[in-house]
Amino acid sequence: MSRRTLALVTTAALAVVLGAAPAEATHRAPLQSTIQLPDGFQPEGIAIGRAPYAYFGSRVDGDIYRASLRTGRGEVISQGPGTQSLGLKIDDRGRLFVAGGNGGNARVIDAATGAVLRSYTLQTVPSFINDVTLTGGAAWYTDSTNPVLFKLPLGRSGRLPAEAVRVPLTGDIAYTTGNNANGIAPTPDRRGLIIVQSNTGKLFRVSYSGRTTEIDLGGENVLNGDGLWLRGRTLYVVQNRLNVITRIQLDRHAGRGTVVSRTTDPRFDVPTTIAEYGRHLYLPNARFTTPPTPETPYTAVGVKRP
Repeated sequence: MSRRTLALVTTAALAVVLGAAPAEATHRAPLQSTIQLPDGFQPEGIAIGRAPYAYFGSRVDGDIYRASLRTGRGEVISQGPGTQSLGLKIDDRGRLFVAGGNGGNARVIDAATGAVLRSYTLQTVPSFINDVTLTGGAAWYTDSTNPVLFKLPLGRSGRLPAEAVRVPLTGDIAYTTGNNANGIAPTPDRRGLIIVQSNTGKLFRVSYSGRTTEIDLGGENVLNGDGLWLRGRTLYVVQNRLNVITRIQLDRHAGRGTVVSRTTDPRFDVPTTIAEYGRHLYLPNARFTTPPTPETPYTAVGVKRP
């Protein structure tokens, strides 16, 4: 049992158990604008399911923490493998797809029970499996160190594959020093992928075969781009160390994009990834500029969707 799990179990003995409030009261409760995460957790990824629960991954040991967007209360539902849990996505079957960071791996977790349904070794060389999206009948993972995507093709009824497929990145993208391909999202036409290259601030459309084409932003860039969230033809890009959410209007094929707005909030402290619930966007504060300790506090914040 991790130190965070022990603390949360102790707290749970003194408080109302997550989800124990009457359904009617929970339904009427307003959404929390700030969610307290466990001290020392070091969050990075976020995913939100149909019910108002958010899931967070830890950069320390890969634990998965679930919190109610209504009450703010939460608990660790899945013990990590000792390596990171970064980008997260949840599918309509209640499965959480987890990017394993410098562990070079990926996991699929039952979001209700926390059980690990399957684990995958994606890389055996130095790597940084950073983010994941679900589109085109597959889960797609970025590697910020190596110019490759990893695909988990989903079979009939969402059946998980035995192993991942390696998809090399070709075309316009050129990996360089620093954090390369990071956040990933579908294109508006659902015929390809969008990835952001953090160290150059460029966005790329990527075919399912791995061919990359730079998206024309009219001279703009999204330097330090991290998590991506697509809504229709609107792409939200989290520029982590700049503490902003950049809203970009794309054409249908994601060949061109126009920066519409940049939104900040005084509660932002290097937010990384992003997920939506109702009219709100939620972001975990990774606090990369704050030296981490077991006592360092962490939060996730919700803002009205720009």
